[in-house]
Amino acid sequence: YVSTLASPNIVIILCGNKKDLDADREVTFLEASRFAQENELMFLETSALTGENVEEAFLKCARNILNKIDSGELDPERMGSGIQYGDASLRQPRQPRGTTTQSKQQCNC
Repeated sequence: YVSTLASPNIVIILCGNKKDLDADREVTFLEASRFAQENELMFLETSALTGENVEEAFLKCARNILNKIDSGELDPERMGSGIQYGDASLRQPRQPRGTTTQSKQQCNC
């Protein structure tokens, strides 16, 4: 199981694919949902054919990761966190939720 080898803060989502083929189902929604709950996994049923919940699966993972960063559970600056920033020139400091900063208007003419 992946969580035994990965960071304790790993984000895992179980995707039940082929949601569009309900008549050919081998695992019930309840069975899959219960398995996900027992193993502390997020769960979504998806369909690659129709696209149902495909994007939502990625968004759900990203939201979960961002929430863990905001809460301090994950630190992207710490080696081995499993998170890596992209291009350094694209980085923008994140403000904690609920705080506002005054941004200066800059002309890029």
